[in-house]
Amino acid sequence: MTIGTKSVLFGAHCFFLHPWFVAAAWWRLYGFPWDPRLWVAFFVHDIGYLGKPNMDGEEGEMHPITGADICGKLFDHEAPNTFLTHWKYIANVLGPICNLIWGRDPQGPDWYCFCFYHSRFLAKRYGVIPSRLCPADKFAICLTPAWLYLPMVRWSGEVHEYMRLAKNGDGKYVTMNISTVNQRAWYADVQQYLRAWVGVHKDGRSDTWTPSAKVARTETGVWQ
Repeated sequence: MTIGTKSVLFGAHCFFLHPWFVAAAWWRLYGFPWDPRLWVAFFVHDIGYLGKPNMDGEEGEMHPITGADICGKLFDHEAPNTFLTHWKYIANVLGPICNLIWGRDPQGPDWYCFCFYHSRFLAKRYGVIPSRLCPADKFAICLTPAWLYLPMVRWSGEVHEYMRLAKNGDGKYVTMNISTVNQRAWYADVQQYLRAWVGVHKDGRSDTWTPSAKVARTETGVWQ
């Protein structure tokens, strides 16, 4: 079983726990999420980790594609007709109905991008502002207590990758100045950093905190 699969089943991105914390975070930041499209995004945005051999490598970083595909196929009726025909029929029905009742998407040109850019690193790579799902996703970690989060990431094993990337000089989290003395200190610093990041960026401010990384040529993640 890959580390990405373990993360979705019982780790940091646990499919039956993490979405509820994202929903609670959205409620705190933007008000109660009445729009059912938000709930779909809450539950599918991280399922792309399934089968991934890492959390923050080239494969793991592109995990938003799967959830973005689902949201786009369900709700983006005005997107180019590149989807399978039966998905397009669904979007043609659901999209206008949801737009009529709940308005257009909370931020971004479409629901695909709303889900895809919940990753601040992908948003930085493509030169766009993260969607509002990103602050909610990050604030969800701040709301997840250590007594629940730490056992989950220990069981999945992903905590070791996260801490390594926070410690190594070329790690993607090294600019966060996170303690790696022990796991509890590491998580406390992660929560403190993300709470501050969300406070600055929840209203769509340009992200100057997240370091630049590799640049992808296309939305399918072809690396330059």
